[in-house]
Amino acid sequence: MKNSDVISNNAGSDKIDIHYPDFNVLDLMDEWDSHTKEIVRRRLEPLPDREFFTDREAWYMGMIARHMVYDYRDDIIEWVIHHFDRKLGSGIGESQRKQGTPPEAVLVREGLKALDHVSHLSFGKDFGELDEKQQFEILAGLQMGKAPKIPQWSQVPQKDLFDKLVSEIVAAYYSHPAIWSEIGYGGPMYPRTYVRIELGLTEPWEARRTEKNRGAGSDEQ
Repeated sequence: MKNSDVISNNAGSDKIDIHYPDFNVLDLMDEWDSHTKEIVRRRLEPLPDREFFTDREAWYMGMIARHMVYDYRDDIIEWVIHHFDRKLGSGIGESQRKQGTPPEAVLVREGLKALDHVSHLSFGKDFGELDEKQQFEILAGLQMGKAPKIPQWSQVPQKDLFDKLVSEIVAAYYSHPAIWSEIGYGGPMYPRTYVRIELGLTEPWEARRTEKNRGAGSDEQ
């Protein structure tokens, strides 16, 4: 997914287009090893207390996540926040970071503060007090690197902030088993593997799109 595909004026949409309504990835759990089963199960259990985000930061992250993935289900968004919170609170180093960009924990924390400054310049309110259309406008400005100029951008590059938010939010979103089911993903392929790897072929256990939702020209077999 390109960043340019992420922010569009689709605020308020709560319709989830599910192509595989009869598929549940959890029905395949018996094919996974015990370690994989435990990892997936934990994603469906009540979430532990946050390690990094304050209440206000988590609130902001929830709003931003809803805009970026167009999903307004609280349980899914709470998982996204938890996933990102756990990463920032773990203290594990980053694999790589662009020169001039602060550590991700600083980038996110100071970046969320900067959203309030930008929102006040644009609309006279904190980011959390804006309506959805106004929040989209602020996020679109970050995406293009054209948010109102504030001193904070010299320390927290706005495009780097946006890229970090979208990459972590999307990664967390698509790690939730409910989303796997909705997109027809069969989950971890261990110890089982794919055998029918030719173009257009699917395994017998893979999700099948219904005739109603199957796109024109589909060659699923």
